[in-house]
Amino acid sequence: MNLQMNLGIAIKELRNQTGLSQEKFALSIGIDRTYLASVEAGKRNISLMNIEKIATGLNKSVSELLAYAESYK
Repeated sequence: MNLQMNLGIAIKELRNQTGLSQEKFALSIGIDRTYLASVEAGKRNISLMNIEKIATGLNKSVSELLAYAESYK
């Protein structure tokens, strides 16, 4: 898998640990649910600004989120 896919898997897993649906999580961080769904599916080349929003929403730093994603290699 590539980093884009791994990041999507990591985000989905961490979001599920929070107990939030895609819709509630996306709303809480100010992004569209369909955008979040495509990120989680590994279909979207996500910007750094949105990575930061997601990481913050997951109570992680950007580096923690990326390290978590890299652990799927």
